[in-house]
Amino acid sequence: MMPALTPRMTYTEYLAAEEKSLEKHEFLDGEVHAMSGGTPEHGALAMAFGAALGSALRDRPCRVFSSDVRVRVRATGLTAYPDVSVVCGKLETDAEDPDAIVNPILLVEVLSDSTEARDRGEKAAHYRHIPALKEYVFLSQRSRRIEVYRRNEANRWELFEFEGGARADLASVACAIAVDDVYRDPLAAVVTESS
Repeated sequence: MMPALTPRMTYTEYLAAEEKSLEKHEFLDGEVHAMSGGTPEHGALAMAFGAALGSALRDRPCRVFSSDVRVRVRATGLTAYPDVSVVCGKLETDAEDPDAIVNPILLVEVLSDSTEARDRGEKAAHYRHIPALKEYVFLSQRSRRIEVYRRNEANRWELFEFEGGARADLASVACAIAVDDVYRDPLAAVVTESS
């Protein structure tokens, strides 16, 4: 458990506290914020998307990371735990925090009622300052919808939306993920059969 928070923490103090904590916390400008626990649907969507990416990238020099891995945005100081992160080529970590990735090319966040505004707003604004980042993805929990924000050649971000029946094109890793595969719930059939 994180010790009682001081009004401001240094990054070194944050890392020491995080190492002992049973919960994950985000860090920005000396402020530490506990991350809320996820729902079963949240966890299932993150795992399904991560598994699909892992399978698609299996023979390439890319690695898919779960939400257990921190990402640090050097330009803004945000340290967060995206639901899924992808690094291709050489893994780079922060000089102060060897456990924090600084060069993801793809980040994924599963949207929830409690985090959607922050994920779409403040956190996305921080993510856009990662030089290596080419795409970030939002997975909806309300409908079969995947939103991909892609950096174009003019260094502007474009939105691509994919719904059920489509394949979400991920240019950053040159693959496409079937929306229905991410949202498939094999347990739904068990509930229907036992009713």
